[in-house]
Formats: sequence, structure tokens, C-alpha cells
Amino acid sequence: MSCPAPPAAAGEGRPGLKGQPSKLFVETTTRCNLNCVMCMKQSAQSFADGDLQPATFAALESAFPHLEALILNGIGEPLLSRRLERFIGRAKELMPAQSWVGFQSNGLLLTNLRAISLAEAGVDRICLSMDGVAAETFSALREGGQLRDLEGALSALRHARTACRRPELQVGVEFVIVRENLRELPSALRWAAARGATFALASHVLPYDEAHVGQCAYDLCSDEALALFQRWQRKAKRVGVDLHQFFQVLWKYDKSPEEQRLINLVGSMKIEAQRRGITLDLKRLLVTDRSRLDEVAEVFAEAQAVARETGLALRLPAIAPQERRRCDFVEEGGAFVSWDGKVHPCYYLWHACRSFASGWLHPVQPRTFGHLGDRGLLEIWRSPAFRTYRENVLRHDYPFCPGCNFAPCDYVQAENFEHDCYVNGEPCGSCLWSAGLFQCLS
Repeated sequence: MSCPAPPAAAGEGRPGLKGQPSKLFVETTTRCNLNCVMCMKQSAQSFADGDLQPATFAALESAFPHLEALILNGIGEPLLSRRLERFIGRAKELMPAQSWVGFQSNGLLLTNLRAISLAEAGVDRICLSMDGVAAETFSALREGGQLRDLEGALSALRHARTACRRPELQVGVEFVIVRENLRELPSALRWAAARGATFALASHVLPYDEAHVGQCAYDLCSDEALALFQRWQRKAKRVGVDLHQFFQVLWKYDKSPEEQRLINLVGSMKIEAQRRGITLDLKRLLVTDRSRLDEVAEVFAEAQAVARETGLALRLPAIAPQERRRCDFVEEGGAFVSWDGKVHPCYYLWHACRSFASGWLHPVQPRTFGHLGDRGLLEIWRSPAFRTYRENVLRHDYPFCPGCNFAPCDYVQAENFEHDCYVNGEPCGSCLWSAGLFQCLS
């Protein structure tokens, strides 16, 4: 039975508030043929492996005529699905002419025959995992994978483009940044471009294990907080005070004129931050490693230069969390479907995990708005609960937990999140996807 669209309302032109999703992220399988050390599947949570069934995929078809994109991956390896080509072909029959279908893969199973099969089915974009250009780096981060496997996959896709007369087929690489491989990013991009890659996306690692926190190359103070602090550091130097002495003199009963100037200066800095809506964690800012941030900026500049030189379309993450956040998943009208038919709002709330993205333990539970075995996708999308959720996210009225003086607090460390300190029922305040640190094919 069809589900009629609700009446138009204010803001209905925004993809997240339309009567149907614009993008679907569909998990074809949770099985994988690698054991990557940084993967969500290696965290303390247990995952029930399973594959997307034809009946579940068929339940999505009412949304296909409205889609801009269909991304066929989740936490598993899509090429392990024997039905992948069937799903791609059926979607291409129903989706608009300018839309696209794609997926991310480790590429181990991408033989010449499989590449041709996928190209003939109509796939538009394939993004291959590449976390280093040195063979030892690649193998260390992609346990069970070898750089030569990626080279073979790229070769197979080049052959398929020609054999199937699909020059428009986009082939890309995804580079997950840790401190260990940061310096390899520019050379990895050059290597991939020379082997037929047309686009690349880089993302910081999301640590699911506390042992991996030290591998993060991003900073937890926001971009605007870092800029404001650096400017006030220069002011402090001009008036002869050292911001690093603040907490040593803060509670002194008798303060020298110099110490009082320091207290007053920090007070003025806090007033400006509050006026501009910037989250200011002074203790964290005082110990920020500026040399590490400068190194990341330098490598990113080199990567952009390589992209311009080779014609590679490159998307880089932020160096530090963006104070002005934006949830692309909701903004662009995305819905996420698990292999078992459950419907979710974003990557962040797709699967249960224990995240250490902000440096401390944050249990994450999936947010589910319905099951395709009970209701159609459009009915779930238009349900009051899912609609209200998206409306609340689009208001962007939530705290920035990673930069908060009081974090981690009981709100974000609860096993089952109820609300944040703004009394929001959406856990967006502790999400670093919306701060620009993590990226995916989208």
C-alpha cells in the first residue's frame, strides 16, 4: 500500500524534511574478510553477522525513484554479497538518470571478472580502502590485506572501464589517517592517481579501543577555540603575561599586578568566547600540541597540491573539530538500513559500539525508527518520531561535548543515552561526524 506524502510545511525544500529520503545507505552484509585493527568489529561489542535479503531490498524500492544516491555498504565487505550485482541492477532500473550507486570495499575480491560484472550491472562509484603506500604500513593497518591486492583491484577496474565501455565509472580510494601513516598521504594519493583513481577521501580514525586514542591525528579543541586562544596568546605576550601560569595563580589570595593582569586577560577571553558561542576548555588548550596540528596542516597542503597536479577529486577532513557543525547525513536526506531491515538516521547511530573518539569512553547505542518487516520505508521516514528527530538535528542546538570542561559527564557516558545537558534526546553533542573529522562515501 502506498504511503501518501504529508502536506508541505516550512522548510520542506530541505532534503532532510522532504517526504522521502534523498540518499540511502544500505548494508549488504556485516561479514568481512579482513580483521583491521581500527574497525568497529574489533571493539568490545558483539555483532551478529548477516546478509541483506532480496525481500528486504525489495521493501526499499518505493524510495528509489526519488534517490540521488544509493550507497551499498555498512560494517562488512560488500563484495562478500553474492547478490550485490542484482541489487545494483535493480536500483539502476528504478532510480533517476542522474543518480548514482556505489560502495566502499577493501578490494581483495575485485578480480577482472568481478569488476566487469559490477560495471555491467551499472555501478557508478567504487571506493577502495588504502591506508598507506608503504607495504608494511598497509599490512599493519589492514590485517590480512596487501598493497598488491589494491593494485590488482585498481587494474581490474581500469580493464572493466574499457571492456564495458564505462569511462564514466568513478574509482576512488579512502585513506584513514592515524599518526603512523599521516606522512604517507600525499604519496598514497599520487600512487592511486597513477593507477586510475579519479577521487579520494581521507578521514581521521574513529578509535573504538582506548589503546588507539594515541593514534588520532586530530585535536579535540574546536577550530574556533584554537584560533581564539592563539590570538589571546599573542595579546598575553604583548602585555608580558603567560597564559600557562593561569591555573597556578588563579586561587592565590594575594596576586601581584602581573598576576592580576593575567586573570583579567583570561576573563576577557572567556567573555569573548561566550559572546561568540565558542566552547572553551582552557586546560586542554594549554596542553595542545601546536606542532602536531601544524604537521597535519602541512601534510594536508601537500595532499591538496598532489590532487591539483593529478586531477584527483580530494575530500579532506578537518584538522580540528569544527565549532559550527553540520550533520550531512540529515541535511542531505539520508536514511540508513541495516542488513536485517532496521532503519536508522546516520552512521553514528547505526550499530552499537564503545567509542573513544573524544578521548574517553562513550557507549553508543543504535537509534532505530522502524523495521521494514513491519512498515514500508516511506512510512518509517514520514513517521512523527523520525520527522521530529530530523527537525531537532537541523536546529543544531546541542552542546559540543568533546570541548566541554565537564566532559565526560553522566549524560554522555550512560549506557543508554536519554538526553544531553541541553535536554536534547539526540546524542549529536558528542558526535564528531558533524564536526568534520570523519568521512565516508556519500
